[in-house]
Amino acid sequence: MAEYKPGSMDIRVQEKTFAGFVKASIWVTVAVICILIFMALVNA
Repeated sequence: MAEYKPGSMDIRVQEKTFAGFVKASIWVTVAVICILIFMALVNA
């Protein structure tokens, strides 16, 4: 088994996945806020 060298792993896939997660989280948060504002305006 090869010896581990810190900083030698390719983490581009993990970074791309995390960026997608952050983007999706922001969209969901904005959608929920918009729904809550709409519900407040129509007195739901």
